Amino acid sequence: MMQWLAIDFGTSNSAAALPYPGGVYRIPLEPGADTLPTAVFFPTDRGTMRIGRSAAEALITGEEGRYMRALKSVLGLPLLHESRLIAGRRRTLAEVITAYLVELRSRAEAATGLTLRHALSGRPVHFHTADPEKDALAEADLRACYLAAGFEEVRFLAEPEAAALASHRAGPGLGLIVDIGGGTSDFSLFRSAGGQPEILASHGIRLGGTDFDSSVSLAHAMPHLGLGGQLRREMGPGLLPVPRAPYVDLATWAKIPFLYTPETRRMVAGMQRLAEDPEAMGRLRAVIERELGHALALAVERAKIEANGAAARGRLALDEIGLAAEISGEGLEAALSAHRDELRLAAAQTVALAGAEPAQVTEVILVGGSSLMGMVRTEMQALFPRAGLRSAEAFTAVVDGLAIAARDTVAA
Repeated sequence: MMQWLAIDFGTSNSAAALPYPGGVYRIPLEPGADTLPTAVFFPTDRGTMRIGRSAAEALITGEEGRYMRALKSVLGLPLLHESRLIAGRRRTLAEVITAYLVELRSRAEAATGLTLRHALSGRPVHFHTADPEKDALAEADLRACYLAAGFEEVRFLAEPEAAALASHRAGPGLGLIVDIGGGTSDFSLFRSAGGQPEILASHGIRLGGTDFDSSVSLAHAMPHLGLGGQLRREMGPGLLPVPRAPYVDLATWAKIPFLYTPETRRMVAGMQRLAEDPEAMGRLRAVIERELGHALALAVERAKIEANGAAARGRLALDEIGLAAEISGEGLEAALSAHRDELRLAAAQTVALAGAEPAQVTEVILVGGSSLMGMVRTEMQALFPRAGLRSAEAFTAVVDGLAIAARDTVAA
């Protein structure tokens, strides 16, 4: 019998599962863990590529090499196929994603003793907001990576629709899956029919936890590295604003590895020479020259999580560059304020696509790691005041639902 492997290939974390008659078996891709960080590390000495927690540990312990994360976010973009020098060898990000999927499949086979060549993969409702052509290209890119990784057949299911299979409860009224992941926010409105969720509408936007990280970084970390400052002119009087572009790239997980070039190093050295605040600009220079971009991003992510709550405070620190600051709950809210409107509008549009009204929604089910952010709960409660809010299995609801769908695929 053909065995379908359910795979939730996420921006921040991935998971794999198989159906069995009594339920779902989540495959431990790492010892004692249901999920695997979607991260890779290539040692400078051209040693074996590491993935998951091992990749993060290599970064944290300061091993020489190239760390990469948020690979899913480049699907559908030219960046996916650009060849770059990574740990002594030219590679494309498509090749990196393929290598990650090869290792994921190998671990799943080792854990189960099965040969797994058919994948049912999750995908966001839209990889790219309001761009059908780019969206289709992203799915084609991901399919090509799966096939290159040794899978013979790949099918896709929208992630919030998979989450609905695993998280719905039979009852009257309408339910809304709110799946806030690392790279996208996805929504599915459903009603129970014959003990199964009937999907009425799905919608999604390209907004997720990595975007939250970027906003927090630009608001709270990058000013300590010179953003918002001024540069003296090379010739003549007057001042110029510090260019924003390198800071935006440094605050974007997928773009960090490509800042470590001779051109960027020369540019930053010149900026420090002309900076009105050379100490702050020196921190930026140290991050680029010592390749500390991901360490800084991890520090921002930790501070964001710690500050998640009006009365909370997050410690934003990177000792290597002398950065020590705090983010208050209020400061976090201010940095993320624009995203509130995007989330609320996308949820409302999902309901409208089904011809329904917010008052008809009786339950909102929160899924995805970034659904744990306080603003998600407050916005959904405000938009759907008659609905009960419930958190599902934040990191595994999608893969559980994919496995349930895979069981039905086998049965069919």
